[in-house]
Amino acid sequence: MATHTVLLDLFGGVALLVWATRMVKTGVLRAFEDGLRDLIRSATQNRIRGLAAGIATAALLQSSTAAGLLVASFVERGMIPLSGALAVMLGADIGSTLVVQAMSLDLTRLVPVLLIAGVVAFLNGKQARTRQVGRIAIGLGLMILSLRMIVAASAPMRESPTLDAVLAAVGGDPLVALLISAGLTWLVHSSVAMVLLFMTLAGAGVVAPETAVVLVLGANVGSGLIPLGLTAGAGPEVRRLLAGNLAFRFLGALLAIAALPWAVPFLDQVGLAPALLVACAHTGFNLLLATVFLPLTGAAASLLSRAMPDPVEAPSPARPAHLDEALLDRPNLAIGAATREVMRLADLVEMMLRDSIRAFETDTAIAPETIAAQDDAIDRLQEAIKLYLTRVTRQPLPDMDARRCFDLIVFTTNLEHVGDIIDKSLLMLAAKKQRQHLAFSETGWREIQHLHRLVLEQLRLAVTVFVTQDRAMARDLVVRKDEIRSLERQAVESHLARLRDGTTASIESSSIHLDIIRDLKRINAHVASVAYPILEQAGVLRDTRLKSA
Repeated sequence: MATHTVLLDLFGGVALLVWATRMVKTGVLRAFEDGLRDLIRSATQNRIRGLAAGIATAALLQSSTAAGLLVASFVERGMIPLSGALAVMLGADIGSTLVVQAMSLDLTRLVPVLLIAGVVAFLNGKQARTRQVGRIAIGLGLMILSLRMIVAASAPMRESPTLDAVLAAVGGDPLVALLISAGLTWLVHSSVAMVLLFMTLAGAGVVAPETAVVLVLGANVGSGLIPLGLTAGAGPEVRRLLAGNLAFRFLGALLAIAALPWAVPFLDQVGLAPALLVACAHTGFNLLLATVFLPLTGAAASLLSRAMPDPVEAPSPARPAHLDEALLDRPNLAIGAATREVMRLADLVEMMLRDSIRAFETDTAIAPETIAAQDDAIDRLQEAIKLYLTRVTRQPLPDMDARRCFDLIVFTTNLEHVGDIIDKSLLMLAAKKQRQHLAFSETGWREIQHLHRLVLEQLRLAVTVFVTQDRAMARDLVVRKDEIRSLERQAVESHLARLRDGTTASIESSSIHLDIIRDLKRINAHVASVAYPILEQAGVLRDTRLKSA
């Protein structure tokens, strides 16, 4: 058989193995993610329980990487301590080996059963979980099928002198073999798939068992590299966890390579089939890692915290200052904290609205990019407030508190909309005006400035109304909204009159002028909406403005 055909069949089998592994992982996550999260969160107060939780999670996901990413999400939010997370990671390393152990058995007769049952469940399942179980069954069947493809494709390779020379060179330098295997595992993003590949090649006689064991050690190291790349932008808490996990694996692999000359005679005397021997070596290595490093997770966490301290950062306006997680079980205090955070959000929106008019000035223009950065902070802070209040409402609340949470979310949403109008419309108009070197007429510019000043005052009044819930001020807010709407119509009519008179500046800047007025009107509507629930509760709001027929 031609060399390119052999390689094509082999790479096709490897590709199917990687894809099938990810199918199983995706199915398990979509079907049982909430249960896995609860399992991890409840088991990290004790090292042994954390180890067991890691084993169960990785065995179900068929991936220590996926389990590690789940743990990292908890660490990043401060929900579990670093020492407990390291214990879970050690368990996840063991859990992923159980998949390899199962695949080391001859399961070829299960392939048609798994594929048929999986397709039926996936296509005909009425519930989402049933369809995901079908996906899992299909993935398992494809994994077994891919291993058969790899065995068949690798058969001619046993006779290749070139491969013998390459494997002899790799086998003669365990450290090189370790690094090559780690790199391949990172590239494929699946240690389970790579260990199954090495196990299959060993069973087919393509790779000596001793070399396959070294390659498996490299796959374990590469598995520690994968989540580092997937969480490159994560905070220091996640980097500590993943660096500690990688250090455990790398140090263990180096010790195992050092002990390999004494272990080879023992491996020869065990009498296991090569594939099963490799699978057992993989499991034994991770069991030894857990035995050695589990008692040291506390010391490792302290060392990592000192070696990788939190960076000293300037306070970010997007970072919540008052949303204390410890207050979630005391709704009154949590709602008070959220209210203070909403005031911070309102201050950011007011600053953004105040600066937006300067973007249209020709002499002291502020860069639109500077104001746009404020909108990014507003979006992130609004999202944080909304999620915090959502967590507060998950527990039984008095009607008054539940209503307050709802009003806070609605108010922050309106404030965020104001920021979006400024960022995505007003600033675009300012950039267009500067790009085309346009100018407003003197009268038109005064009208825009006057409207802007009134809308800014409306925003300040709206914040006061929201905090005080004062009915008189709420009524005043709505009255002013109607007055501003009348002024907006007058400004449009005045602009059209200048167009009829042939005012050059008004003609050139007409579309921008009218769009600015429209955007200020939209902002005014969002700002004034805070008054309507207060007036509705007071019974002083009409159901409709329409006259009766």
